[in-house]
Amino acid sequence: MAQFRPIATALGKDGKLHTSPELVIEVLSPGAVNERRDREAKLKLYSRRGVDEYWILDWLRRRVEVFRRKNAQLELIATLAEADTLTTPLLPAFACAVTGLFSGLSA
Repeated sequence: MAQFRPIATALGKDGKLHTSPELVIEVLSPGAVNERRDREAKLKLYSRRGVDEYWILDWLRRRVEVFRRKNAQLELIATLAEADTLTTPLLPAFACAVTGLFSGLSA
């Protein structure tokens, strides 16, 4: 796992971020083309750019896929269902019931 990157080192002189985020959270958009883009193209891009963790929230199937950096690439480490709790080593105090991410949504 990469070490914490202070924001001061990520900001360039132009005021823009010049490093990858540690965590990216993607909510799937409807449609096969959008889903393929999020699961393939974006996963490869974030893996190349050094993102430490990538979550895909699949609101239709009501699950969360967690990809974590391992051997210099993002790998699927868990698929969480509504009965599970989402945690991450990036945010040690964070715990979220997956069911809460989808409350109020209808498939």
